[in-house]
Amino acid sequence: MSKEDRGWSTESHEQYMARRRAEEKEINKGTYEYEYGKASDKQIGGSHYKDYTIQPIHFIMENNLGFCEGNVLKYITRWQDKGGIEDLRKAKHYITMLIESALEKEK
Repeated sequence: MSKEDRGWSTESHEQYMARRRAEEKEINKGTYEYEYGKASDKQIGGSHYKDYTIQPIHFIMENNLGFCEGNVLKYITRWQDKGGIEDLRKAKHYITMLIESALEKEK
């Protein structure tokens, strides 16, 4: 009867540990997303962005927009579905802040 017949492995301890690390790495690769889902697939506090082809946060992050620019985009995008005129006022406020900042830099 050989070692294989008795369930013994012919791989060394180092080979076994390397194989285990590789297996665990593959398992852990998707564990967080598997258990919790992607953050970009969820929306906290409503569903007013779900119907857009591109969600504002994806556009903001992909284009490295600043805080004020990102908020302008966010409020302009959702104003008809969520905050109405108040969202337009918020967008206007951030645009005014951007204008003031740009004018200050020109001095």
